[in-house]
Amino acid sequence: MDIAKSIAPTSLTEEDAAHYVAYTPSALRKWRKKGSGPAYIRHGRSIRYRVRDLDDWLDGHRVETRDARGRR
Repeated sequence: MDIAKSIAPTSLTEEDAAHYVAYTPSALRKWRKKGSGPAYIRHGRSIRYRVRDLDDWLDGHRVETRDARGRR
């Protein structure tokens, strides 16, 4: 068994990250240029996104509805 294949990746390519957050790679590029969007890692010309950073970014945009809070 190849151990690398059995471990879930902790960072994603731009394309995989875009799919993960349900946006396009061009949206991620625009946000990086503007200094907004999810945190990312740049290594030379390579861009990677940590899954935990994408989850944090998604959680930061979460809007809790009345139904989600429960009826009071």
